[in-house]
Amino acid sequence: MTDTATAAGLDPATLHDVLRVAGSPGFDRWKDQIHRTGGCSDPIHLTGWTLAKDRTTGETLRRYSTDTEPDGRLRVACGNRRASRCPTCAYTYAGDTYHLIRAGLAGDESKDIPATVRDHPRVFATLTAPSFGPVHNRPDRGVCRCGTRHPEDDPALGTAIDPTTYDYAGTVLFNNHAGQLWQRFTTRLRREIAARAGLTQRELKDALRLSYGKVAEFQKRGAIHFHAVIRLDGPDGPDTAPPSWATVQLLDDSIRAAVAHSYTSITVPAAGDQPRRPFRWGTQLDIRPVKAFGDGTDITEQAVASYVAKYATKAAETTGSLDRRIGNREVLDLLDVPDHPRRLIEACLDLAPLYPDRKLGAWAHMLGFRGHFSTKSRRYSTTLGALRQIRADYRAAQEHDALGDPDTVLVLASWEYAGHGHTPGESALAATIARDIQLNRETAREALQDQLALEGVTA
Repeated sequence: MTDTATAAGLDPATLHDVLRVAGSPGFDRWKDQIHRTGGCSDPIHLTGWTLAKDRTTGETLRRYSTDTEPDGRLRVACGNRRASRCPTCAYTYAGDTYHLIRAGLAGDESKDIPATVRDHPRVFATLTAPSFGPVHNRPDRGVCRCGTRHPEDDPALGTAIDPTTYDYAGTVLFNNHAGQLWQRFTTRLRREIAARAGLTQRELKDALRLSYGKVAEFQKRGAIHFHAVIRLDGPDGPDTAPPSWATVQLLDDSIRAAVAHSYTSITVPAAGDQPRRPFRWGTQLDIRPVKAFGDGTDITEQAVASYVAKYATKAAETTGSLDRRIGNREVLDLLDVPDHPRRLIEACLDLAPLYPDRKLGAWAHMLGFRGHFSTKSRRYSTTLGALRQIRADYRAAQEHDALGDPDTVLVLASWEYAGHGHTPGESALAATIARDIQLNRETAREALQDQLALEGVTA
């Protein structure tokens, strides 16, 4: 058994569980359930029943109960956005984010965003964190400050050159206040646009609307920064054209002025042994106009949407931190957290009693950041909830087709939570199912691209 397990890449206990699951009477149904979740890594277990009756005759049209399911449970996808927790559900979340961002750039009539939105001024801006001390990096020219030319996969990248002087407390406090900094930035940006147009704030609302979609990303050093699509619309949103004076250059100038303005700053008061800290955005600011079609140097709608979707499924775990809440410091030893993220986590735990309203202890695994990773203004595009509802409506339509007129059907149901996750053997089998599904998707995508190429269509 040991040799067989090693050959399969599994430990003996996991291989034994794989054989148990595969040899069970309900394996085919279990496999069907997992396939329906997309190979979810941590499915939710439900117990219960549903009953469909004809309202007029009382005839039972369909009855379902989990009593007949493997282990008496129905498994549904967890829906977690983090790729580190469930790649399958993160794939769906990334896809939704892609369509949300791209609809706000290229338009999508099915999502009530007109194609004319392409003619509106729009840029892709990256707002970064300030410096908290020198870190190992790979400069375009020369070598790192430590005197080394680091390879791309060097784990030292992003870590402090001198941990004894690096401002770990400042880093996590900045992360913790980054959401407020963004709010101040958007408020100031509207004022800067109004000033350049020679309008008051009230007059600006009657002439123009500022729309955006953004995502947060952790740099290797553990500091948060934001990538944002910022667009200028007419007063009623994407359905109306912005005034002629609203140009990409005006938007670019306004963003730079808003970032540099003293209003766009946050001051964290002194507490205990911590000094008073003023925070503002870093000096590195990147603003690039978004083009419908690129020439190799421009950033395109598809590239922006793909970039934002990529980071929507990642969080602080990309820095070596944990992807779940930390109960105590001992877990840092048990999970062998690297030194740099460990110091940032410990800074959160140390600062929590000094700033109790900031909930730094609860968000230590996020290095202090407590905001939503992906946000948008009201009229930028559709919503993630609306995209999920489209899938739910599609499944409901399938159900209606099977049962007949929904107005004459009464559906009763009772469901209870019964746990989550897989046994080790189930986890290995679910991962195989997820890989097969992903391979099928990639094959279908390549076939579609080949077909479009033959037809002379650009995807």
